[in-house]
Amino acid sequence: MERTAMKKNIKSISIVLCGQAGQGIQTVENILTKIMSSAGFNVFATKEYMSRVRGGMNSTQIRISQEPVNAFLERIDILVPLDKGAINHVGGRVSAETVIIGEKNVCGDEIQEGNRFYDIPFTEIATGLGNKVFSNTVAVGALASLLGVEKERVFKLIKKVFSGKPKEIIDKNIEAAEKGYQKAAELDVSFQIQAPKKAKQNNKHQIIVNGAQAVALGAIAGGCNFVSSYPMSPSTAVLVFLAQNGSDFGIIAEQAEDEIAAVNMAVGAWYAGARVMVTTSGGGFALMTEGISLAGMIESPLVVHLAQRPGPATGLPTRTEQADLELALYAGHGEFPRIIFAPGTLEEAFQLTCKAFELADKFQVPVFILTDQYFVDSYYNTNAFDVSSRKTKQYFIKTQKNYKRYELTENGISPRGIPNYGKGFVCVDSDEHDEQGHITEDLDLRIEMVDKRLKKLDLIKEEIMSPEIIGPKKYKNLIICWGSTRNIVCEAVDILHRKDTAVLHFAQVYPLHNSASEFIGRAKKTIAVESNATGQFTRLIKINTGIDIDKMILKYNGLSFAADELAEKLAGIL
Repeated sequence: MERTAMKKNIKSISIVLCGQAGQGIQTVENILTKIMSSAGFNVFATKEYMSRVRGGMNSTQIRISQEPVNAFLERIDILVPLDKGAINHVGGRVSAETVIIGEKNVCGDEIQEGNRFYDIPFTEIATGLGNKVFSNTVAVGALASLLGVEKERVFKLIKKVFSGKPKEIIDKNIEAAEKGYQKAAELDVSFQIQAPKKAKQNNKHQIIVNGAQAVALGAIAGGCNFVSSYPMSPSTAVLVFLAQNGSDFGIIAEQAEDEIAAVNMAVGAWYAGARVMVTTSGGGFALMTEGISLAGMIESPLVVHLAQRPGPATGLPTRTEQADLELALYAGHGEFPRIIFAPGTLEEAFQLTCKAFELADKFQVPVFILTDQYFVDSYYNTNAFDVSSRKTKQYFIKTQKNYKRYELTENGISPRGIPNYGKGFVCVDSDEHDEQGHITEDLDLRIEMVDKRLKKLDLIKEEIMSPEIIGPKKYKNLIICWGSTRNIVCEAVDILHRKDTAVLHFAQVYPLHNSASEFIGRAKKTIAVESNATGQFTRLIKINTGIDIDKMILKYNGLSFAADELAEKLAGIL
């Protein structure tokens, strides 16, 4: 059938797949993003899912674009409901322009008047091939057809994805894709996306990774040789990646019996000379706070990746939020210095995780890397990370016989020794201690030791990152964000096409750079965007700069901001 409702000159498209956990939505996502990336397009994918292994209702968004794309949208151009309840699950995002490709006998009464619904019997086609599991590949073929991708490219990617399977399985998947392709070709709708200029070169030097992989790769580049953690969604992906690839990089991965054991293993391994990361989420981090205080007292380096999720308690364990900033900022009893990073891009996640090991080792302090479920589970194509200049510097010394682990120095940093490297005795203690590391209750010495530890903040402030201004240097309005909201906020501002509005993004949230006051002070109107209920970062800005932010846009329902949704909110304020 000739297509009569052709859409031409589309530069960007948003596809949403929705169905139950265990239906293979991620298989469709994986194959489709690879197909489009191989054709030179920019891709982005993220997901929201319920906290169950099977059942429930999950959805994945895939964006395909001529230009770089790296943020979530509410808009749906094509919806593929794979089970009953799927249309209702994302119903608030379905518009009159949304094309729905699904099975009529499955969607049934969910189809509303005015919906642009097209029936493709995925299950019937797959069952005819011998197994309904092929329905996902039928969907891949149908989508590729709607997007105008040549069949040969689809078949090539399917062969690659299923290369470890028997030939019969590969052939069946190719046949399933072809049947889906032909069925979609009979519909009176298609989406012809403009191919990017220089498509073949477009992704030549790029990689596709998610936030968890970017953090893990940064740890590898930072010289990590030991990771100790207890699995906890959404942080587990970092532990899994390092465990899977540890043998290639000399990394020992230890799944501890609980988070208390994990952090104490990490402190002990740093004491022995290892470079260690712990990866966890809010509830696990809460259990680690005594171990973090131990690191503060014995002046041990420590790197902790904290993937945030909604609390309190178990909260929404598979959703996203930025509500653990103050937990990281004030974790542990007593007073000791720390550094907190919150990357907003995959490149920042790689660079800052690598830097976390450097600064933890150099200043002998805990360094926290804050991400969240949205960030760790989202991926897009980005320039390959530069590792050419990466060199791991050794900060511990070879000790002499009269070595003092906590020698009082002018800058507060004592030379760090490790056991059996030199003639000195490396004594550390969780009680207050003297220069040798022995317990003391000398109250004057107590003051000297506290001041010594806190002096490090002065040195840390010399190396902290300035926040990034994105947009015009001369601005009237300033949108302030931190961590994972960066790309969403930037796209929202782009949607508004305002030349008087810039974005100020903080990838280091503690200590704050002195330039923060200057940047914020230039604006006539300031708006903070945060994924929490109380404006934790806005409060931190007030504490550190004395500046009140004019407005806050907060979201805390467990879902990330969407760029188009946020643009509407900003427009209402600006």
